[in-house]
Amino acid sequence: MQDSWTQRWDERYSKQAFAYGEQPNDYLKEQLEKLPAGTILFPAEGEGRNAVFAAMNGWKVSAFDISKEGKKKAQQLAIKNHVEIEYQVGLLEELSYTDEQFDAIALIYAHFPATIKSDYHKKLNLLLRKGGMLIFEAFSKKHLEYIARNEKVGGPKEIDMLFSIEEIRADFPDFDIIELTEKEIELNEGEFHSGTGSVIRFVGRKK
Repeated sequence: MQDSWTQRWDERYSKQAFAYGEQPNDYLKEQLEKLPAGTILFPAEGEGRNAVFAAMNGWKVSAFDISKEGKKKAQQLAIKNHVEIEYQVGLLEELSYTDEQFDAIALIYAHFPATIKSDYHKKLNLLLRKGGMLIFEAFSKKHLEYIARNEKVGGPKEIDMLFSIEEIRADFPDFDIIELTEKEIELNEGEFHSGTGSVIRFVGRKK
């Protein structure tokens, strides 16, 4: 399964155009601008648009993805914007992060396979220091209705890869919740996030 999953993302990211554009996600941008710069991790970061934005704003950025093509594009974008990001390719359990390494973790459309998504959330939680911030935006389970009307909005078509408020509460129990909501939004993020969708947004501070 992992090989076909990796191949899918390598194929998407190997094209010249950036699949989700070069600009950061709106919610991430809004939340980062409220925080003092520090160390931040971007899981499933793809072509680097969010990581590069953070680096441009003074953050020390780490990122990972399973796609080597995603890393290539992220490095291109970093060079274009005169910043550096530390980017690893592989599965989380194979990578060299340490407990409480980060001041913030940003999960932006980090739709991991259903069999590992909650486990990944718990492992990522260990990498965040006490008092650190988690910023999350990803498609909700209701989003399947939106895909049925417009496939260009993107997102997984397997309901178990999508999120609910209850799942986020269960996966991140040791957080003070600053925001946790399900919301309809308009996406204009490159070719693969275009149109109206339903998302879960979460900002929490680790206790």
